[in-house]
Amino acid sequence: IKVGAPGRDVVFLLDGSDGTRTGFPAMRDFVERVVQTLSVDDNKDRVSVVQYSRDPAVQFYLNTYPTKSQILDTVRGLRHKGGRPLNTGAALQYLRDNVFTASAGSRRLDGVPQLLILLNGGRSFDSVDAPASALKQLGVSTFAIGTRGSDSRELQRISQDPSRALEHQLHLVCCQARLMAGPRGLHDVVLTDTAKRDIVFLLDGSDGSRNGFPAMREFVEREVEKLNVGDNKDRVSVVQYSRDAEVHFYLNTYNTKEDVVDSIRGLRHRGGRPLNTGAALQYVRDNVFTNSSGSRRTQGVPQMLILLTGGRSSDNVDSPASALKQQGIFVTGIGTRGSDSGELQKISYEPEYALSVSDFNDLPSVQEQLSTVLSKVVVRATPLTPTVTVVRGAPGRDVVFLLDGSDGTRTGFPAMRDFVERVVQTLSVDDNKDRVSVVQYSRDPAVQFYLNTYPTKSQILDTVRGLRHKGGRPLNTGAALQYLRDNVFTASAGSRRLDGVPQLLILLNGGRSFDSVDAPASALKQLGVSTFAIGTRGSDSRELQRISQDPSRALAVSDFTDLPDVQQQLVAHLRTDTAKRDIVFLLDGSDGSRNGFPAMREFVEREVEKLNVGDNKDRVSVVQYSRDAEVHFYLNTYNTKEDVVDSIRGLRHRGGRPLNTGAALQYVRDNVFTNSSGSRRTQGVPQMLILLTGGRSSDNVDSPASALKQQGIFVTGIGTRGSDSGELQKISYEPEYALSVSDFNDLPSVQEQLSTVLSKVVVRATPLTPTVTGRDVVFLLDGSDGTRTGFPAMRDFVERVVQTLSVDDNKDRVSVVQYSRDPAVQFYLNTYPTKSQILDTVRGLRHKGGRPLNTGAALQYLRDNVFTASAGSRRLDGVPQLLILLNGGRSFDSVDAPASALKQLGVSTFAIGTRGSDSRELQRISQDPSRALAVSDFTDLPDVQQQLQTLVESVATDVLPGAPTAPADTAKRDIVFLLDGSDGSRNGFPAMREFVEREVEKLNVGDNKDRVSVVQYSRDAEVHFYLNTYNTKEDVVDSIRGLRHRGGRPLNTGAALQYVRDNVFTNSSGSRRTQGVPQMLILLTGGRSSDNVDSPASALKQQGIFVTGIGTRGSDSGELQKISYEPEYALSVSDFNDLPSVQEQLSTVLSKVVVRATPLTPTVTGKKDVVFLLDGSDGTRTGFPAMRDFVERVVQTLSVDDNKDRVSVVQYSRDPAVQFYLNTYPTKSQILDTVRGLRHKGGRPLNTGAALQYLRDNVFTASAGSRRLDGVPQLLILLNGGRSFDSVDAPASALKQQGIFVTGIGTRGSDSGELQKISYEPEYALSVSDFNDLPSVQEQLLAFSQATLRPGAPGRDVVFLLDGSDGTRTGFPAMRDFVERVVQTLSVDDNKDRVSVVQYSRDPAVQFYLNTYPTKSQILDTVRGLRHKGGRPLNTGAALQYLRDNVFTASAGSRRLDGVPQLLILLNGGRSFDSVDAPASALKQLGVSTFAIGTRGSDSRELQRISQDPSRALAVSDFTDLPDVQQQLQTLRAVSKYFHCFQSSLFHSADTAKRDIVFLLDGSDGSRNGFPAMREFVEREVEKLNVGDNKDRVSVVQYSRDAEVHFYLNTYNTKEDVVDSIRGLRHRGGRPLNTGAALQYVRDNVFTNSSGSRRTQGVPQMLILLTGGRSSDNVDSPASALKQQGIFVTGIGTRGSDSGELQKISYEPEYALSVSDFNDLPSVQEQLSTVLSKVVVRATGAPGRDVVFLLDGSDGTRTGFPAMRDFVERVVQTLSVDDNKDRVSVVQYSRDPAVQFYLNTYPTKSQILDTVRGLRHKGGRPLNTGAALQYLRDNVFTASAGSRRLDGVPQLLILLNGGRSFDSVDAPASALKQLGVSTFAIGTRGSDSRELQRISQDPSRALAVSDFTDLPDVQQQLQTLVESVATDVLPGAPTAPGMLSSTADGRPEGLARCSLERSCEDESE
Repeated sequence: IKVGAPGRDVVFLLDGSDGTRTGFPAMRDFVERVVQTLSVDDNKDRVSVVQYSRDPAVQFYLNTYPTKSQILDTVRGLRHKGGRPLNTGAALQYLRDNVFTASAGSRRLDGVPQLLILLNGGRSFDSVDAPASALKQLGVSTFAIGTRGSDSRELQRISQDPSRALEHQLHLVCCQARLMAGPRGLHDVVLTDTAKRDIVFLLDGSDGSRNGFPAMREFVEREVEKLNVGDNKDRVSVVQYSRDAEVHFYLNTYNTKEDVVDSIRGLRHRGGRPLNTGAALQYVRDNVFTNSSGSRRTQGVPQMLILLTGGRSSDNVDSPASALKQQGIFVTGIGTRGSDSGELQKISYEPEYALSVSDFNDLPSVQEQLSTVLSKVVVRATPLTPTVTVVRGAPGRDVVFLLDGSDGTRTGFPAMRDFVERVVQTLSVDDNKDRVSVVQYSRDPAVQFYLNTYPTKSQILDTVRGLRHKGGRPLNTGAALQYLRDNVFTASAGSRRLDGVPQLLILLNGGRSFDSVDAPASALKQLGVSTFAIGTRGSDSRELQRISQDPSRALAVSDFTDLPDVQQQLVAHLRTDTAKRDIVFLLDGSDGSRNGFPAMREFVEREVEKLNVGDNKDRVSVVQYSRDAEVHFYLNTYNTKEDVVDSIRGLRHRGGRPLNTGAALQYVRDNVFTNSSGSRRTQGVPQMLILLTGGRSSDNVDSPASALKQQGIFVTGIGTRGSDSGELQKISYEPEYALSVSDFNDLPSVQEQLSTVLSKVVVRATPLTPTVTGRDVVFLLDGSDGTRTGFPAMRDFVERVVQTLSVDDNKDRVSVVQYSRDPAVQFYLNTYPTKSQILDTVRGLRHKGGRPLNTGAALQYLRDNVFTASAGSRRLDGVPQLLILLNGGRSFDSVDAPASALKQLGVSTFAIGTRGSDSRELQRISQDPSRALAVSDFTDLPDVQQQLQTLVESVATDVLPGAPTAPADTAKRDIVFLLDGSDGSRNGFPAMREFVEREVEKLNVGDNKDRVSVVQYSRDAEVHFYLNTYNTKEDVVDSIRGLRHRGGRPLNTGAALQYVRDNVFTNSSGSRRTQGVPQMLILLTGGRSSDNVDSPASALKQQGIFVTGIGTRGSDSGELQKISYEPEYALSVSDFNDLPSVQEQLSTVLSKVVVRATPLTPTVTGKKDVVFLLDGSDGTRTGFPAMRDFVERVVQTLSVDDNKDRVSVVQYSRDPAVQFYLNTYPTKSQILDTVRGLRHKGGRPLNTGAALQYLRDNVFTASAGSRRLDGVPQLLILLNGGRSFDSVDAPASALKQQGIFVTGIGTRGSDSGELQKISYEPEYALSVSDFNDLPSVQEQLLAFSQATLRPGAPGRDVVFLLDGSDGTRTGFPAMRDFVERVVQTLSVDDNKDRVSVVQYSRDPAVQFYLNTYPTKSQILDTVRGLRHKGGRPLNTGAALQYLRDNVFTASAGSRRLDGVPQLLILLNGGRSFDSVDAPASALKQLGVSTFAIGTRGSDSRELQRISQDPSRALAVSDFTDLPDVQQQLQTLRAVSKYFHCFQSSLFHSADTAKRDIVFLLDGSDGSRNGFPAMREFVEREVEKLNVGDNKDRVSVVQYSRDAEVHFYLNTYNTKEDVVDSIRGLRHRGGRPLNTGAALQYVRDNVFTNSSGSRRTQGVPQMLILLTGGRSSDNVDSPASALKQQGIFVTGIGTRGSDSGELQKISYEPEYALSVSDFNDLPSVQEQLSTVLSKVVVRATGAPGRDVVFLLDGSDGTRTGFPAMRDFVERVVQTLSVDDNKDRVSVVQYSRDPAVQFYLNTYPTKSQILDTVRGLRHKGGRPLNTGAALQYLRDNVFTASAGSRRLDGVPQLLILLNGGRSFDSVDAPASALKQLGVSTFAIGTRGSDSRELQRISQDPSRALAVSDFTDLPDVQQQLQTLVESVATDVLPGAPTAPGMLSSTADGRPEGLARCSLERSCEDESE
């Protein structure tokens, strides 16, 4: 900012959490008062307001409102946000990333002060340290104001300094003055920050300035006299220089003007030459403008440098001057006549700021001019910082301490703490060179502080001194190392790894790790982290050596008190670590450089003289080239500087032509910068290439130069006048690093410049690696008991094969795994980087032993754990994956699925077996049978080594297979270019066009070769040409050259991706996806998408389309990574003109395309993939056996053995653990054996969200055996005992999106709301008190799982969309008649078909929804009464979108989710004013079949795009011709005909002519004499039945102490078999008589699906009990459970029975029958028949009703409330609550509903009445009846709230209402009806009678009274209506699934009979 016109950007961050609701008005007023004081209208000040709780919400940005009045209006209208918890840290981070940005209006980069005012009322739930630090780094001044609820120390950490953390105990007014006034207040920020400066004077002290020095001194003194010197004001430093620079005093040396002036007066001229101004500028940048020297640059204080110089510099000033400017330092240069004016202008901040005098005595003449210049200083609080550079000698480091905090180190911990403190003391933290983090670990790691938490050494030391020992066991060092890699050595945690800062890890360890350290340690090394491990006598020294960078860095002490002994050794290591480089000189040795070669040689010698050469220091190589390259010596040839220099002096010019610089660059990349040649690139050592060339290259340098940069090699090119400067800039790491001399003799002139460039080398520990040659080889060795004698021969064989591999140059990688029962990894692919390490380990292998031999499990393990990126596999980089199996026996488990999974992954398997192996098994495992080799025993392995070698070498030339579901044709591809044509890409469009043209030029275009399409998009997408438009390259290129930028906004990338998926990657557009041709999409975009890209990107990937996204700096890199097929396939350029720089990279990416055809999904019958997810956390230990039993029982019901059903079990706590996959076990017996052997996992916390995500990514996948892509239903059964520690929302949603049907079963410890979120529908969440009660929900679960196989009921949902715009007025009657005729053909009355009509013009208007009218006559009446809407313009797109969002929804009556076909018929008379493409695509995605009928005014192409396919777009000349297409439209019947055929064969409706009847016979000692009579009675009853599998079914059970089943309901299919079995019954005897246990037994074991019960299909369930005595146990609970399950029981007893007991057992008391003894049974036979004829058929019936009262408690009903209360009491009196028939709930509502008690709150009538009598009026307004109805649906009519809806119990709602609703009641009322709730509405004169009729089940159920005191008048009427409900057929119990039989052609019976018309066949495709 310019002094005098400051301005500020002020952001208010307001705590909007639940805890600040009452205080929010005061916050709002405070903001208003502060804004009143700002200068907004003249654009000085800008304001933004953000409110936050869990998440932040921007109210407006800094650039939203340009006037104060607009800001104040918005502030006054702010509403409290609410929510919890309070995440202040996340909010601060959000401000940094989204508000203090240029796009949001921040002027930070223009030097405008950035202020943040935080109003906070509570402690943050998350950490604020890192985000607060990031804001400070950004230069934001933060003022934090808190209340008594805030954490004052937290606010101090957030604030700029502690004095800016204010508290308001009473009122915000009291701190407004403090905030505004100072001493460091809001206004003060501007005044003090611009009134203080850091000024450095740099004085020429060389020999040439001796005479002028006194004048310089006086000039400086006069300038200082004008300043306001002080510690918090102006600071001054003076530096003098000639050859070197010398500081006279620093910025923080003196605090008073007097001291500064005294020191200046004492200055003496120092003399010397030459004059190195460049070095002096670099010196002040690195040593004076630093925190430690008193610079306040990072606090936003202006930094000024005044240079006084009298001569031309002897060294180069360009780079140091540029570095000062980049750092925001304002430089003005003052020179004399001896100076170089051009040089001064380069040095000065702007050229015009360079001043000039004849000599120094004239300095007073520019004093005024200097003041003017200084007044223009641009204050940059945090100037743009270039890539952090590693400057030789003082780079800085990121140091992480990892401390063993396990139980075993408790006594040694103080010594560890002291050691850390001493090491930190040696670091340079305060000037931001070094950063420190400390992590403590035992079982889990705990971060004490991150690398960016503390910016000062004192803060770090204070925290270290306060560290407390963590404790815990076991010691998981591996997990801790992995955690550091993923969470600490990251940019967000403060790591500067990507900026080239060395990363150091110091491990203090006291014991052996419980887990493996190899893979995590290797991963850290790959990341470039240098690890030092220090252990005690308790540590494993070999383990520490494996963890360390190299073994010499593993140090040892006897115990931690000896740590001081190794401190010096450690610090020495730390110092040497940053000072080494690998430097290669590449010299032009062509004919044209002969004369200059001696100068080149001397130049190299002088550069080497500066280096610190040594094996562990700098390494040097020299290469000379012309046509070819020749290495003179490698990086590891010489270890001393003398040897290197001697070799250089002996160099001879080699000559030759042409000059192939490109080939030479490629040569050094492939042959010199490699491990074997001495390169230490993989260890993080900087790699540098210095090229000296004197001519233009004859070959292309682009690709080799790019490859070097990708590999992180820092190249600087030095050329002569004969060189091509553009070529050199391309080759160099950055263009400005290309240097130039006139000829080689002038090389000394760039020596200094080169040193400056090299000092900036960016160290990239793990650069992007291009496709690697080589192989990943895994040996899998049979280590079972049977191979003990042969194991040495196996070991030798592995050693010989490894000898042939190229490991040391990182071409080949090796892993060895040994297995028997379980696999054991000996080492991973990334464990050892050298051949010698691998061979040493192989020689030391020990035989594992064990049995049985599970080869299948071992193969699966390799797939999941070894052939992965984290284990070192380079599969995704295209490196061939080889598996060599040495096997000595047949596998105990199945190998088929795992072997197939490896082949799908592209692994080439070679299997070698002995005579004990199964040769056919090995052939199945191998890639093909020829790769299965045989030896008699393992000592004969050498005989097949050559054969194996030949086979292995052939693999390198194979095309890498992906998952070849279709034969891949690599000679042809379908490529679509999607181009950003929005307003923001106008300038870059020509470059995009050229890029596409160049890419096409590389292709082999032709109809049967490559095909190309180009699409441009902004708001909408537009196809320029399709994949089948052009057949020749010439035509494609001509069309591309003619592309014109289309413009438009916003940029809807998501919609465009969806569009190309739906309209371009299709058969009709030329896509050959279904033929297995690779599908590629190349996206070029220059901005962030305005819409969401997640779903469309996922859809493209699911379809197997390979997407690569290329973005510019304006793009969102995270978004591009989401869109691209793999994140690393997202490429980036600064702008579109740089597209050529990624051309090579794109080719590499495209070469890796894995061809994945996505086959059309067949309809699958009778199969399921069932996954059990079991809570294995610490809290479920006691319940785990019950879970295990439950899984076993469910598996028993599945059809596994015929490969219909598959099962997987996963257990989880903190992490998930797969017990077995869907394809692990093919038989039920194997599954059951494994389930019975499950052991509880244990662990905490319970991360259900992570487990669900894991299942989605790793279990519901093809490789794990899921058949989802084949259309097999996917079921997940979650057994959970506690609330999740992490969020379940996103993972649960992802599973639902993937079509996985989830049911969650929880205990009382679970969170029911969470389970409802997880489950597919809320009602599918089941609940038990504890896991022992799981059997009680087993039946319910099976009903749910069968529901997933239901594609829906017959019928269709038909929506008519009518053009009601001005242009269709005359044609509207014809439209109306057409709709009427079509409706006449539909089957509405039997609820098959549903109809909705919507009319539209500018906006859509629903005439009625799909669930508005249940009868055809109502629909026709409404259609006949339709009136033309009118209006313009015609927005067809908006109308289609509206249908998608509001009509094709469950709440509007759509049955889409139930599989009912969705049809849309559009009648249209004109072209749409808006775009129809995206909405039409969205409807297609939803599965809506659209038929469009247009007139001559319509756009026929638009209608074709809207329709399902073009053939469904019909045309008439005008609407009066609609009858002509009516017959054509009847093909809509064909659309659903397929569904009808399928459903008719898959479903059976409830059949009341069939019954499941169970006879339960008393077989106790007391009934011996009567047993023959019982047997005859049962036989006679059976003779009356119509027995058959699909008719009546019978079971007989006998009981005494226990129950015994004689035969089940599904044992016999004929009456003869049943009767024969009954005749053979024998009395079993026993005592006592446990009738209760017997009733429970038949409920749990006989009335079940697996035993033949068809209860869930609606078949009546009957139990006939014959008993001759009183029960010894209690019958109440079992009898009640049978009734609840809808089982109709009749009890027949003798005189010995208890008649009261029998009445309890029977369904109704009068259904209990009695005889004197069993011989009299014939006397009740007739009576029994009468009783059975009364059975109420309920699909899942249960006695009683669930009655909910909804009471209007708003302000308007206060006087009537007592009458309401009395009415409820009277109704409850009539109900049967005490025997658990009826249940009651009461809810009161006004604005919001309030539950008084739930259906399951009170089990007795007296408790309910007591509560009702005590009800108090709620009060409140407005009256939101709609919201209350919705609340009941979601929270009261649910199983968890006691509703028995799913058990078939009638659901009744009685609404007492006294006024019209403020919100809409239609959708919620409809939703309740859909749920099967019968609603009775009673209103007063204040109510809206039509509203009540819409709410009620039907209008007759809406009753009216004048006021509530008249309620007794309608009580009888209500009673009658309520009683009628019990006899109604219960809605909401869908038809239940039956089984499909198959025909000879394999199709399901019924489908074979479907004769589909052509359009139906198209639809099924």
